[in-house]
Amino acid sequence: MPLAGSASAATTYTAPDPRVWIHLNSGWRFIRSDVAGAQAPGFNDSGWTSVNTPHTWNAVDGADGGNNYYRGVGWYRRHYTVPSELAGKRLYLQFAGVNQVADVWVNGTYLGQHKGGYSRFRFDATAVLVPGGDNVIAVKVTNARDTDIAPVGADYTFQGGIYRNVSLWAVDDLHVRMTDYAGPGIYLRQSNVTAASATVTVTTKLWNDSGTTRSVVVRTVIADKSGTIVAEAGSTAQTVPAATGAEIRQTLRIDNPRLWNGLADPYLHNASVEIHDVTGGGDKITDVVTERLGLRSLAVDADTGFRLNGSHLHLHGVNLHQDRAVKGWAISDADHTQDFDLIGEIGANAIRMAHYQHDQKDYNLADERGMVVWAEIPLVDIVTDSAAFTTSTQNQLRELIRQNYNHPSIAFWGIGNELLDYNGTAANKLLASLADIIEAEDPDRFSTYAVRGEDPDNAQAGLHTQTTGFNKYYGWYYGSKDNDLGAWADNLHANSPSRRIAMSEYGVGASTTQHVLNPPKPAPGGSWHPEEYQSLFHEAAWRQLASRPYIWGTFVWAMFDFPSDGRNEGGQPGINDKGLVTRDRQTRKDAFYWYKANWADTPTLYITSRRWTQRTDATTELKVYSNAGQVTATLNGTSLGTLSSSDHIFRWPSITLRPGQNTVTVTATINGSTYTDSVNWTLG
Repeated sequence: MPLAGSASAATTYTAPDPRVWIHLNSGWRFIRSDVAGAQAPGFNDSGWTSVNTPHTWNAVDGADGGNNYYRGVGWYRRHYTVPSELAGKRLYLQFAGVNQVADVWVNGTYLGQHKGGYSRFRFDATAVLVPGGDNVIAVKVTNARDTDIAPVGADYTFQGGIYRNVSLWAVDDLHVRMTDYAGPGIYLRQSNVTAASATVTVTTKLWNDSGTTRSVVVRTVIADKSGTIVAEAGSTAQTVPAATGAEIRQTLRIDNPRLWNGLADPYLHNASVEIHDVTGGGDKITDVVTERLGLRSLAVDADTGFRLNGSHLHLHGVNLHQDRAVKGWAISDADHTQDFDLIGEIGANAIRMAHYQHDQKDYNLADERGMVVWAEIPLVDIVTDSAAFTTSTQNQLRELIRQNYNHPSIAFWGIGNELLDYNGTAANKLLASLADIIEAEDPDRFSTYAVRGEDPDNAQAGLHTQTTGFNKYYGWYYGSKDNDLGAWADNLHANSPSRRIAMSEYGVGASTTQHVLNPPKPAPGGSWHPEEYQSLFHEAAWRQLASRPYIWGTFVWAMFDFPSDGRNEGGQPGINDKGLVTRDRQTRKDAFYWYKANWADTPTLYITSRRWTQRTDATTELKVYSNAGQVTATLNGTSLGTLSSSDHIFRWPSITLRPGQNTVTVTATINGSTYTDSVNWTLG
């Protein structure tokens, strides 16, 4: 196919939309047990609980401690009348996420099984769904431990259920393929991306489910945000036999493109692929798929770190788990958006989506907001030396890549996290195969792996990928918070100067109800996790990380507290409390504002230890995080003076409270505007 240039005259484009997409989230019946015969259409489920998806059965018991949450079978059933106008269409049931094994029936006919709790999957239900009639969809789900499916073990709760959206797709017999690992069926590979031009190779996988041979033309249109066409290409007619697929590859050039440039300018084009049935001289558009396209170039250097579009960009961000208080994993689009609002507020420009494939909403938000993403599969802690485990894990990686290939935000594909048998033959054989899959599926992004902090830096498991992350917990599980992290990094870089390294995890626990001035390191597994220690830890850690440009990315563990039912620490059974924000998203911990003062452009002025409202010692400290140059403080209306700082910390080390209520107020001028923060502390 010849290279296609930009359109000679500006033309606007609106993509046709012949597909039908219907959400099937309402009207389910659920029971948390295994029930014989529940797949039968006439089964009586009147005694079951009424639920809507997304739904999990571990929203409560998965975060109450004791590690005894329900891991077993649950059944879902619903009746659905397919619109009669969809007769003659191909009908696909789509599940965005079910943990972790799903068996699906329609009208008593078994459609199949999907293994793996985090990726999207689809079943062709055309032969069994009856348009205009009552249809019964039955889904058997289990989150029981299965040593042949990753993850076998991990430090979070494996919540069961249909915890993401369910939907029905209706497409023409001649369509972009729906069953390519449930990917979009069109894949946008970009190359030679500069301010002058960009090349996009579009691979379209189409399928002819009709009973006769079709003559097909594929048209690809790339338009900017306003709808103006910037490049287009049309294929020559190709015959596609019945029940057969074809793969069409087209190459387009975009002149003077507006690039996707992270937080600074997360600009997105739209790439639309039209399938034209030109059989017998006609021309009917049978299917259209539109994917967003962010044009950018990626690079990582062992000495100077990450580069986006040729310019250095230090990646600093957070680890994100899917979860929400009360709801567990069954979270809404609004919940995802709130999470990204908070991540944006702190000033992060990167997210490690731990430890599994996330909902598409997360990747879409990252695209829209300019966050650089580390995406990964749930290969955590344990490798089972079995053919079934290998096959399942490889399948989860292919699903991750195919389903998310077109997201410009994704720069790194992660193949695992903290494998305990880091030098074991089975683990390393599997990791090598996963790295090879990334090279074959997507050679334009970087493979990566997160090494456990207690393991040797040259552990074999960490040597398969192009880049490496390290989960280091100096100042919590071992070592000192003050200088061990920097010393470790310098030593690794000196001994292995060609390795491209990141800090994939670092952090400590913190309770918003526990407070003490300048605490020593708490016991990680103990009940005492004062919030002030988390602040001191992150102050020290960020100073060490920010000054070392060879560390291409840093990711705080974690953005939000999340459930890990086996934990009992920090006064919160069942919770990993290392988040910068509480699990209910209601409280930003002090350390949140430390990073906001360092990372965000928005004005920050924040008095720390503000939740420590009841005091017993008259002499205390006032500490403020701010991106102002100077901060002025008063105590009960009396001036404490004005301090200057270049490191975002303003500290009055010894102030004296009076009995009863005390009011502390700080003011600062930032970007020409005056800001104030105030707290009340009671002595006695």
